[in-house]
Amino acid sequence: MKNILVATALYLGCLTAFAGETPLTTIPALDVPRYMGTWYEIAKFPNWFQKKCVADARAEYRLTTDGKVQVINRCRLENGDTTEAIGVARQVGEATSPKLEVRFAPAWLSFIPLVWGNYWVIDLDDAYQLVAVSEPTRDYLWILSRTPKVDAKAYEALLARLTAKGFDTRKLETTRQGD
Repeated sequence: MKNILVATALYLGCLTAFAGETPLTTIPALDVPRYMGTWYEIAKFPNWFQKKCVADARAEYRLTTDGKVQVINRCRLENGDTTEAIGVARQVGEATSPKLEVRFAPAWLSFIPLVWGNYWVIDLDDAYQLVAVSEPTRDYLWILSRTPKVDAKAYEALLARLTAKGFDTRKLETTRQGD
């Protein structure tokens, strides 16, 4: 009986812990054509697929004729070379949805749900100059800007909003630009 009580208490504790995290919210709407262009990575949560990038990370977004978005991610490697990854993104929902999915795997694998990653616009200034992108579990986070340098006050205000959304901004890694 004691084991059942302990197991039940642990189970309820886990439920309470998971229930305490509020779902991640996005911006209300995204004007996708306005979002197109070059965005410079200012900071990110470390991740395995950018491990070799040492500086100058940026993303270029272009609308395609079929309504999707071509994604070209570039960064500089330790040896000075530039590497790039080309992918495609699609909106989830209506035409103003801030929720997208992105894939860098070959097109013939696009039927497999696991090749698509969430790309949610969770914060964006009115001028479309500074953005935060993440996904529902908050494991990934990118701060992007239209310019390689960001106004310190705007950046600090964004960090405060991200903290309020449940992110540990101390985990952010600043991206080196143009050494």
